[in-house]
Amino acid sequence: MLKFYFNLSPNPSKVALFLEEAGIAYEAVPIDTRAGDQHAPDFLAVNPNGKVPVIDDAGQIVFDSNAILLYLAEKTGQFLPAPEHRGEMLSWHMFVATGVGPFTGQAVHFRHFALEDVPYAKSRYTYEAERHLGILDARLADRQYMVGDAYSFVDMNVWGWARMTGFVLGPDAPARYPNVQRLVSEISARPAAQTVLAMKDRFTFKAAMDDEARRHMFKHL
Repeated sequence: MLKFYFNLSPNPSKVALFLEEAGIAYEAVPIDTRAGDQHAPDFLAVNPNGKVPVIDDAGQIVFDSNAILLYLAEKTGQFLPAPEHRGEMLSWHMFVATGVGPFTGQAVHFRHFALEDVPYAKSRYTYEAERHLGILDARLADRQYMVGDAYSFVDMNVWGWARMTGFVLGPDAPARYPNVQRLVSEISARPAAQTVLAMKDRFTFKAAMDDEARRHMFKHL
């Protein structure tokens, strides 16, 4: 059975969504990053980068959520845009991988978790998070899904971070991106997404972002 190393953050959540949507049986292996599980030798042997998510598919190790989504879609043939949309698929998938995820993640860090107020960093990453969301919103203005005319793993990739817009940028932010929020709401209502969102009730992770958690997550401190 496929092993899925995860926590409840956006990147593992979008992989969990694919696994649930595709009906792939998996063993969920919690990695509590605030408790330091990611630094354990056994986990580093699976992913030297010390991050989740990771899958072990019968000995085939794949890490990075974006790589995992593409791997699973191509392996199963599910939620994969038609071949004539491959260029668009790769472009928008990598747009999330190299833009939406990293810049939004840094916005989260400097707006919510940094130990000191760094106005330039907050402004820089907030601007980029907003800019990327604006591009997604424009893309979805005249189409239901990101690529082609069917729900795909690219939409799941967008969902992972876009559903956190209110937390990242403030409670009024989602309303500024109505087309993105329409997609997020549609996906969040699906049974597979409901199962993913309910994982918080099945698994316990350290909630406090205290000094111990910061040491584990931000090793330079």
